[in-house]
Amino acid sequence: MSELKPWLRLIYKRPGRLLVGGLLMLAALLSGLGLLALSGWFITKTALVGIMLATSLPATINLYVPGGGIRFFAVSRTASRYVERLYNHDTVLRLLTDIRVALFRKLASADRGQRRQLTGAQWLSRLTSDVDALDTLYLRLIAPAALAAFVTLLMIVLAAMLFDIQVAGGIALILGAAFLLATLAAYIRTVKITSRQSDQQESLRTAVIEHLEGFAELTAAGRTGKHSAWLMRQAHLASTEQVKADSRIGWHQAGTQLLINLSAVFALWAGFELFRSGVLPGPVLVLLPIALLGLAEGYNMLPEAFGKLGATQASATRLNRDSRETDSEGASNSTSLPTNTALMANDLSVKYPEHAPLFMHFDLQVKTRERVGILGRSGSGKSSLADAFSGLLAPSNGSCSKLPCAYLTQQTVLFEDTLRANLLLGSPDASDAELWNVLERVELAERFSSERDQLDTWLGSAGSKLSGGEARRVALARVLLSSAPLVILDEPFTGVDMATRQRIARQIDSWLEGRTVISLAHGPDALPGTDRVIQLNR
Repeated sequence: MSELKPWLRLIYKRPGRLLVGGLLMLAALLSGLGLLALSGWFITKTALVGIMLATSLPATINLYVPGGGIRFFAVSRTASRYVERLYNHDTVLRLLTDIRVALFRKLASADRGQRRQLTGAQWLSRLTSDVDALDTLYLRLIAPAALAAFVTLLMIVLAAMLFDIQVAGGIALILGAAFLLATLAAYIRTVKITSRQSDQQESLRTAVIEHLEGFAELTAAGRTGKHSAWLMRQAHLASTEQVKADSRIGWHQAGTQLLINLSAVFALWAGFELFRSGVLPGPVLVLLPIALLGLAEGYNMLPEAFGKLGATQASATRLNRDSRETDSEGASNSTSLPTNTALMANDLSVKYPEHAPLFMHFDLQVKTRERVGILGRSGSGKSSLADAFSGLLAPSNGSCSKLPCAYLTQQTVLFEDTLRANLLLGSPDASDAELWNVLERVELAERFSSERDQLDTWLGSAGSKLSGGEARRVALARVLLSSAPLVILDEPFTGVDMATRQRIARQIDSWLEGRTVISLAHGPDALPGTDRVIQLNR
């Protein structure tokens, strides 16, 4: 259960909402039990009074008080159930927000190499199905189990008060067995199956997405039918595991229901003995067994919740593993920099897990306000070096200290939002004048001034409404807006023609005045102005 601890701590950060939600669930369940018990008592009482009156024996009954109680429980059950559903679903949505925010923060602190270990399809699975498996911990597992345990204790106390200690002890044994059968036993018998099933479903979901993404290539290779058949076999295996888990959960639900019914039969049998001895009146005899039957409402969801706990643990394990925070040792910092130094790399080694090092014993010192260009052919490791400089990739050896930086990655990343929203990521407080100014520097001002919405022009998914060169210049403008003293530009002019590239390089030169710039490219013509150039020999 240790894999659930980080997420349980998040859930318990809202104790007030959890308590109120639990009390609403308790109110709904107690109203249902009260309705059943009082109705049974009332029916039995009126039947006995009717028999006595039919035999000419004197008998009276107060119809108004129990009738009012029945109406009260009926209304309170409906009202509390309605409010409970609204409140607890709102709580679950808030908990889901907490979980996702915490997950995104962990992902942000993880180095880029760690995030690259998973494909996009696997990350989609983490952010959807794995997170969804965690947000039901409170509503389907913690609260129902605590509620069932509490109401069971109430039934045992009620049995001791209305009947006697021996009857309460017998009921305690039966209900205790029912609780263990619905929780611990269901978990033990399904944990391996559901955990394995969760991994299978994650693999199958990833394979289906990759099948769709690579459908054109599969068709060209004539492998569509074979790959589809393989997917069907994997789906059949996952369905088989699902059937096996559901079957075991079903048996535990049946066994739990049987034990609850057995407790009611036991209470009725033991009550008859007390009734015969004159210790217990007839209506009270019926009250406890019917109340015990109402426990089924609180127990029904437990086997399924605990039967799927193994899958929830598997999801938590994957999330913990893939979003673990990077060790701060060797991470970039600015506290150990010499005077007038913007970046210093000492004995730097960069590598990805299970791959040979890209760089070893790399040393570099960049002075403040210096312009440094780094050249290397494609595949020489320029982007990995830039990732290490920016702090996105933790070095495998050595250290890299730097001033706060703004980083233009080799891959152009634009969000499905407006031009303004994408630019303001670089400087949230930038004015419209500053936005137009930087667009002028990258020669996009005329392009967007002719648009109807201008700065509020929608860029589409990943900037799909722009050409490759335009998207690259928007990303460059966003980095230029940052006030960071160090700017790292990886292939800043990708997709931009030579003439435009030269004009932009001249125009951004004054914008970057007073800042340190490290630019990386495959050739000198793709670099902005530099004071010195370093050639990567790989």
